[in-house]
Amino acid sequence: MTEARPGPAASSSLWEREAEIADVVEAVKALRADASSSGSLLVFSGEAGIGKTALLAEARRIAEAHGCTVWSARGGETVTSVPFNVIRQLLQPATVSLMPEEAREYLGDWYDIAGPALGIAEPGDRQADPQGVCDGLVAAARRLAKREWPLVLILDDAHWADQETLRWLVAFAERLDDLPVLVVVARRPGDVSGERARQLEAVAAAARPVLTLSALTPDATAGLTRATLGEHADAPFCREVWAVTGGNPYETVELLAKVQDSELEPVEASAAELRALNRSARGRGLVARLEGLGIDATRFAWAAAILGTGISLDLAAQLAGMQCDEAVRCAELLGAARILTPTEPASRELTSGELEFVHPLIASAVYRSIPDALRTAMHGQAAWAVTESGRGAAAASRHLLEVHPDDDPELVEQMREAAREHLAVGAPEAARRCLERALAEPPLPEVHARVLYELGCATLLTAPATTISHLRTALDQSGLEGDLRVDAVFRLSQALVHNDQLDEAVRTVDAEAARLDAGPARMRLQAVHYMWQGIHAGEDHLPGRSRSLAELVKTCTGRDNSERALLILRGFDAMTRGESAEEVVELCDRALVNGRLAPGLGWTDTEWGIELLMMLGSSYAYADRLDRAESLFSEALRSYTSAGWSGGHLALAHAFLGLAHRRRGRLRDAETTLRESLRIAERVGRGLPLYWSATCGLVDTLLARGDVQEAWAIAEQYGFAPPYPSTIVLPDTRSVRGRLLLAVGRVKDGINELEAAEKAAAARGHHNTVMAPWALDLARALASDDPARAAALAADARRQAERFGTDTAIGEALRCAAALESGQRAVRLAAQAVTYLEASPCQYEHAAARVEYGIAARSVSELGKGLTLARSCGADGLVARAEEVLATGRGLR
Repeated sequence: MTEARPGPAASSSLWEREAEIADVVEAVKALRADASSSGSLLVFSGEAGIGKTALLAEARRIAEAHGCTVWSARGGETVTSVPFNVIRQLLQPATVSLMPEEAREYLGDWYDIAGPALGIAEPGDRQADPQGVCDGLVAAARRLAKREWPLVLILDDAHWADQETLRWLVAFAERLDDLPVLVVVARRPGDVSGERARQLEAVAAAARPVLTLSALTPDATAGLTRATLGEHADAPFCREVWAVTGGNPYETVELLAKVQDSELEPVEASAAELRALNRSARGRGLVARLEGLGIDATRFAWAAAILGTGISLDLAAQLAGMQCDEAVRCAELLGAARILTPTEPASRELTSGELEFVHPLIASAVYRSIPDALRTAMHGQAAWAVTESGRGAAAASRHLLEVHPDDDPELVEQMREAAREHLAVGAPEAARRCLERALAEPPLPEVHARVLYELGCATLLTAPATTISHLRTALDQSGLEGDLRVDAVFRLSQALVHNDQLDEAVRTVDAEAARLDAGPARMRLQAVHYMWQGIHAGEDHLPGRSRSLAELVKTCTGRDNSERALLILRGFDAMTRGESAEEVVELCDRALVNGRLAPGLGWTDTEWGIELLMMLGSSYAYADRLDRAESLFSEALRSYTSAGWSGGHLALAHAFLGLAHRRRGRLRDAETTLRESLRIAERVGRGLPLYWSATCGLVDTLLARGDVQEAWAIAEQYGFAPPYPSTIVLPDTRSVRGRLLLAVGRVKDGINELEAAEKAAAARGHHNTVMAPWALDLARALASDDPARAAALAADARRQAERFGTDTAIGEALRCAAALESGQRAVRLAAQAVTYLEASPCQYEHAAARVEYGIAARSVSELGKGLTLARSCGADGLVARAEEVLATGRGLR
């Protein structure tokens, strides 16, 4: 690159940025070309002072010149702990222009979910789901972007953006394919670690190749020097400018400004003075320059640095301890010295107007120049000033995080309140930081256990191991009594289950239950004990467990939620063991109040957790009461969607609704719902039970549809193979895996898997042939090589089915028996299977029985009925089989 200069409208920091500017122009023109086009993401990376901010300013100028709306925001080194700070800046132009009624109408269902995070709505009365809030913010940004097309979003210093904003940015970047918006991001390489670093890498992966900005070449530095100081600047002087600054554009511009201020001649004889001038433009030199403006200006600059971004003149004045007029004068001095951006004349009257540092490097240097003890004290004063201004405990908490511990009970209460505010808007990490700071104070002895309990609740979904430590410590101390202590024990057991320590969860609950007298609290823990044992998939089943649970339930009438929970657990246990389906339904019905979930047992209530209600719905699903199962799971989906719970709970709701669709024979709906469950589960994390539920359900549904290759591809892609999770998965994983292996021709492996399912079912006492249909598939697989064992398996499955008593269980057992026979006996058994399955709510199984009966009886009529049913179910494999037989017509009547 030669000394060719940027255009007259370009900044002096844009030398040698022609390629990057061309990329911006191209992206803006593409955005303007078509309101239905896809969006794009540009990411510029470079070291401090390399010209990222100047390039983004030029991007704004270009976008505005092309008639685009531009919204911008900037991260700040001292405000990374403030959740949603940057996205609030970014969307502020739109949100402040809407009246509350307009915002509610425009954002629709997302208003109550995203509104609190954006600061335009009051939070609800329960903890917000972080993933739901993120999804709500994505939806809000998308709706606003469509309204404002063509829209350009500019985010500077993304490496200093808060974690919540980065999470949103990752999700938003993934949705740009169908949204005409241009996002331009600038960041430094490195500088961050942990989750924020992973999020920044995910943003970079969604962009075009990340554009890394380079330092200026000697030729460009010479051109910039002469453009600033005059053409008479000689070559040795220009070369020294480059050597001193390393081609860093920011340092070059600042150094040349200092040369102008000092009236230094740009000739070789003066070159030796450049290094001293450069030192005065940054680091300690910048601090000395600031101090030269006087103590008032220095104090005001310190106050601005403490406040960080969005610095209001009146708050900075209050923190600096000066009157407004004096603050305005200091702001003008700092503006003239290129430390703060120059103030507008009108700002003398607009005392709430915002100030900004000229460059992040200056803000960092000023902040670090404040003596440590004074910086800590000023943060304490800032917290007080923010609180007094009515901005709330959460806004003040970032300053209190910097204050040294001092046995201050008031600070502990402020941080607890801030944590509650953070949780209410979906920022659990911010809540965790506040509560950990409260513990460092430390709290008074009578409060200490409660703070630990609150910290454990805040980290339950994000860090189960940390939660375990906090809750155990809390329970070892005094201060948690009554229902609060019982709730802490329950949450500890939840964390242990999530951490794959199910046995320890049961022991923890049992130990606490032993301390309590008979009553609702003890009964609640007894129910939790059976709940965790009920979902355990291990082979250490205790024969007496079901008997003791049944004995305990004999006295339950469903008068409170502890008794209702025990009724649900007994119903689920009876269902898995294949006891009378009528008794299963009667137990589950007794757990309801007028056919509805009781108050406190709803899907979004936290007293019991999702597992109990999934057991209730599953019991109905496998007891042929699919109407009630579908109603329950649909209610779960509605509840989680309206509450903005977009994580694991929503994934499970989709998975179990998919199970209900699959049982009904609505295979297309089941596949759609289960794919959505798997998409959400992928976002939550692989390996969790919810992930297995989604994958297993989808593989089972695809096999029913006859799409064997897709089922195998899903199994391979998502790791549907041993080892299996420690909790029960529905449908049964080994049964589905064995059926899959048989379908792809791996008969020996399939038989081995089904025999493993047989062993696991025997160890657990699970004899429900519909929930775990391993026996039916194993009998068919052994029919040729071991007909005696196949017959024994089929006969035993029929006995178990008749004991359970549902039309589906008996009909499926008869289908299997018919498949092992020939001649008229096969026809009679197939006809009996049709009779039972015709009365069953499971239409796919009915369709399969019709087709099989039609083939056995050589009946065109029955094949036609089966074909019609198969088409309505979306069972393409059955359709193809029936059509093939009908097409040949041989032997049919």
